[in-house]
This record gives sequence, structure tokens and C-alpha cells, in this order.
Amino acid sequence: MSLAITKSRGKLGIDAPEISVEVHLSNGLPAFNIVGLPETSVKESKDRVRSAIINSHFEFPARRITVNLAPADIPKEGSRFDLAIAIGILAASDQIPKRSLHKYEFISELALSGDLRSVDSMLPSAQRCCDSGRELVLAASNADEAALVPTLSVLSATHLLEVSAHLHARQLIEPWVISTKGKTYPAHELRDVIGQHHAKRALEIAATGGHHIILCGPPGTGKTMLASRLGGILPSMSNPEAIAVAAIHSVAGKGLRKDIWSRPFRAPHHTASAMALVGGGRTPKPGEISLAHNGVLFLDELPEFSRHVLEVLREPLESGHIMISRIAAQTCFPAQFQLVAAMNPCP
Repeated sequence: MSLAITKSRGKLGIDAPEISVEVHLSNGLPAFNIVGLPETSVKESKDRVRSAIINSHFEFPARRITVNLAPADIPKEGSRFDLAIAIGILAASDQIPKRSLHKYEFISELALSGDLRSVDSMLPSAQRCCDSGRELVLAASNADEAALVPTLSVLSATHLLEVSAHLHARQLIEPWVISTKGKTYPAHELRDVIGQHHAKRALEIAATGGHHIILCGPPGTGKTMLASRLGGILPSMSNPEAIAVAAIHSVAGKGLRKDIWSRPFRAPHHTASAMALVGGGRTPKPGEISLAHNGVLFLDELPEFSRHVLEVLREPLESGHIMISRIAAQTCFPAQFQLVAAMNPCP
């Protein structure tokens, strides 16, 4: 039977729903169709996959190829399905074995040469893959990010031929082990500040009780310097908290944080729009308040912010999350942050 099914992961906010990539080869005029609510970037994968298979010295089947991305009611975007589609075509044409495909999930973009390229929002996909009990096959440049999930078997490859050799059991890919780095100390520490005893005492009380704080003083008195050091006296993040923060940055397309154990510090400019602050877009992405999750959001020159921008902070300050509604779906991003504001006194 010229049918093969591979597993991959979609992208829906900070969630990663399971996507079944069903590939069927049938008789008829040669064609390559992708169905299942694919967006333009997914439709373009036809040309990438075709060239990658040919340049990897496989035979691209001259048959009618139908690729179904199920479930069909979830919008599919990005190039993350390239590898799963290519493996499905090779398995359906009996160029690689099908017997072990159910053990893996494939997430990677393919270059025309067959090289594997990184994609964004990898950490949420790795978490869901771990829950499903499968192994994750991805590009080597995404391996460190996915390996943050404990107990997940991460198989990193640089080329389609390496994945094929692993599935043939000719040359197995060793599970990726992330380099262990101890927790680093923050670059900015409160003890470096000389003087400002009242302000430092206020920051210590705010850090102890998780209170929001506003700093008022003339320009040049060190309000920004003090605010940037609040994260250094907050309690250390636990492993689940660090992974949650890293997942939000991954969804935002910012890759893996340099120091995943440090609390985030975000300081948007006072000209930032409401959408930049809370998130949004046609495909919702997290804003500054979500990027500051488990960390500090610093609003300098508070009176210069638009009233509308400040009003949208009411809900996340009370609930700890923000719900972004669009016609297709609703996306909820966490936003549990500590607000620090600064302003100059009235002249």
C-alpha cells in the first residue's frame, strides 16, 4: 500500500498540537498536492521537499502525491513540516522502512540540498513530544533548545541522509546531550549601587512580597539602574519556570535564551503600541508582558505612555495571563510579571 503516516507538531500559541502527515501515492498524472488548511509557507514546501529528495540521491516518485495534514481544522504555518513530508514520501515509495515511523516525530525545515534547518517554537513542541512518549528528530541547531525538556530523546541531524540511515538502522543517531552549565549570577547586582538606601530598601520589600513599585525622581538619579537590578534579588527560577520562560521566547521567534536561569527584564519604549505590549498579529505572538513572564516589566517615563496602552495592563496584572482573540481562534499567553515604573516629578 502506497500510504505512509508520520508525526509532527503544529504551532498554536504556546501549544503544539500533534499533526499527522499522511502521504498517499496513487496512479495518474504526476502531481503534488497538500491539503489540510496549509498556509502559503506550507504550500511552498512542495518545491523544497522535491529538490531535497532529488539532491539526496533518492528517487522522487513520478506519481500523484497527496499529502494530508490532519486534523484539517487547525491552520498549518511555517516550514516545520518539510522533514515529515519528505520522510512520508520516501516511506510511501518504499525507499525507507515504515515499521518504526510511529516512534518518532519529525520537525525541521529542508534546504534544497537536503540539509536540515532550524525552526522557531521548538520548545513547546519538544514538551508535547515528551508527553507522547516519542523521540524527536530535528535539526542540530535546534537540539540544545529541545534538550531542555528532561527525559526527551532528542535525535539531531544535519542532513536528510542521516535521518534515512537512522531509519534503516545502518547508522544510528545518538541522543543529544545538552552541555551542562551552572546557574550564573546576574550581571547587575543591587549591592553594586552606592547610596540610595531608601530606594534599595523599597526594592527589597517589593522583591520579598512580589509587589509592584513606582520610582519617582529627577532625571539622572538612577531609577533605571535600580530597576534593572531588581531581578538579581528575586528568588531563583525553578526548572519549570525557566522552561516556561524559554518556551515563550521560542514562540516569539527569539530562539534559546543565553541564560535560561536569569529572570527576564523587559523595558519597552514609551512609544510602544498596545499590541506590542500585550501581543497580537494575524497569527498571535507574545508581547512584552508575556516576554517578561516570571520576571520584571519596566516602564520608564510612565506618564509618556498612551492611556490606552496603560489600560490594557489591567487584565494581565489581575489574572496573570492575557487572552488574544482572533476570528480563527483564541490564544492565551502567560503574563505573571512584576511591574516597575519610573517617572519624573512634576515641575
